[in-house]
Amino acid sequence: MRVTFTVNGREESADGVWEGESLLYVLRERLGLPGSKNACEQGECGSCTVYLDGVPVCSCLVAAGQAEGRRVRTVEGLAEGDRLDPVQEAFVECGAVQCGFCTPGLLVQAHDLLERVERPSDAEIREALAGNLCRCTGYEKILDAVRLAAERKASGKGAAG
Repeated sequence: MRVTFTVNGREESADGVWEGESLLYVLRERLGLPGSKNACEQGECGSCTVYLDGVPVCSCLVAAGQAEGRRVRTVEGLAEGDRLDPVQEAFVECGAVQCGFCTPGLLVQAHDLLERVERPSDAEIREALAGNLCRCTGYEKILDAVRLAAERKASGKGAAG
C-alpha cells in the first residue's frame, strides 16, 4: 500500500508499505529520517518518540497506515533550518548526550513539555520524561538541559542570546 502524510512540514509518500509495518520503520528506512531510534519495539523505552498530529507517540507502536493524511514531526523537525531548537542546544551544552540512543525521544518529550509548561518543576520534568529510558546517564545532565531550555524559552533567549 501507499502511505502519504506530512513529515516535518513536507508531504511524503512511501510505496509498498506492508500491513504491519511501523511508522518508525517507514520514517527510518523508507524516508531516510534516522533520528528516531529503534530500540525496544514495544513502546517501553521512548527512543522512537515523534509527534503525531501534535501528540508525542512511540512510533514503533503506530502502524504506518495510521499516519495516512496526518502530520508527523520527528526530532529532525524540531530544528528550523540550521538553527537548533533551544532544547536541542541545551542538551548539547549541558552534555546531556552520551551514546545518543535515547536522545531523540528525550528531545521530543522535553520539547512537548516546554510547549505546555513555561517553567516546569523538577517533578513535572521527571514525569514528562518518565517514559524515556537512558542507560548511560544518571539523568542529572538531562534535567539540567531541560531546566536551561525552559529558562531560555521563558526569557526569550536562544543559546546566543
